[in-house]
Amino acid sequence: MCRSIKTLREPFTPQVTDADVEAAALQYVRKISGFRAPAAHNAAAFDAAVAAVAEATRTLLDQLVVRGSGTTDRSATAAS
Repeated sequence: MCRSIKTLREPFTPQVTDADVEAAALQYVRKISGFRAPAAHNAAAFDAAVAAVAEATRTLLDQLVVRGSGTTDRSATAAS
């Protein structure tokens, strides 16, 4: 599997979309599980893991402080 997960942290990507977060979460879960797509009996666990990783990613990005940006609020940066 690919190791090149897109950087979602400023200053590299000032505007992170939900699609970016979901794609990164999906790639992470695929990497950890070893499955590109889960079997039907594992789909619920796979989908729950993607959702949990996406939420953790949003929380992390919202709380990161990037030096020199003057803000800790990611939505304020995305709005400008």
